[in-house]
Amino acid sequence: MEYTQELSAALKELERITGIRMNVAADTPEQTELALSQVRCLCTAYKEKYDKTHFLQSLFTGNLTPYDISERARRLHIEPDVSRTLFLLETASDNDNTVNEVIKHLFPSPTKTFLVPVSDHIRAILRPMKQDETAADIEQIAHTIVDTLNMEALVSVQVAYSPVLKHLSEAAEAFRDTSLTLSVGKIFYSGQTVFPPGRLGIGRLIYQLPIPTCKDFLHEIFGSNIPEYMDKDFYSAVETFFSNSFNISETARQLHMHRNTLIYRLDMLQKHTGLDIRKFEDAMTFKIASMIINYLEQLPTA
Repeated sequence: MEYTQELSAALKELERITGIRMNVAADTPEQTELALSQVRCLCTAYKEKYDKTHFLQSLFTGNLTPYDISERARRLHIEPDVSRTLFLLETASDNDNTVNEVIKHLFPSPTKTFLVPVSDHIRAILRPMKQDETAADIEQIAHTIVDTLNMEALVSVQVAYSPVLKHLSEAAEAFRDTSLTLSVGKIFYSGQTVFPPGRLGIGRLIYQLPIPTCKDFLHEIFGSNIPEYMDKDFYSAVETFFSNSFNISETARQLHMHRNTLIYRLDMLQKHTGLDIRKFEDAMTFKIASMIINYLEQLPTA
């Protein structure tokens, strides 16, 4: 049969995006109009399902088989075996066009970098590696993302990134690990804005411990209650003491505190907990305890 111009165009579009050639039986104008509507709906549904954003979101969640990854990547003209790095960005405010525009300016279309919304506050950037780029280069890119968004979009942002992905099939694992890096980094290293892979240290270990185990550990050290004097200023003083390699004089100088005042605080901690943090082993125990306290305070069920 001979199709109308509109129906012919719709069938060609369906073949272009799906590779499927369809014949339609429509003998009346009403049937032709119905067929046109149905073909257009098929085109729309296919585009929604197989657009790049939907594909990459499904890729990150591990909902695709290896065959699906290769086939859909081919249809979307995405090379599956290009080396890439995954960045996860979390902003304090909801996703907005300003942030998206800044990111697109940093990574214009010719770079074949993909910006993928993950949630209201989190975006993923899947960026191809350039030749001879190093781990230091990737870390610098993460800092550039943070600095540029701070200045141009006026938003605070924290970024975690993955090791190099050799193939799109590695994206789900990279997304899972990088999400963990971002979560752990925000809790235990909140002063940082960039969290490289493989540098979570004790934070990763604590994050994966059962909550009852964490609470039991604190009970062994502090008993029923954590001393009231252990406030934000106290932890800051202890961190300064650690960063100065247990040097009391230098710590007191940096804190603008009398040396004897600092010694008094350390003695008071030893009296209540039995930990003399001037000794390495006790210092490590207290460091872990303070990280667990910080972790539990951020849990709604703690």
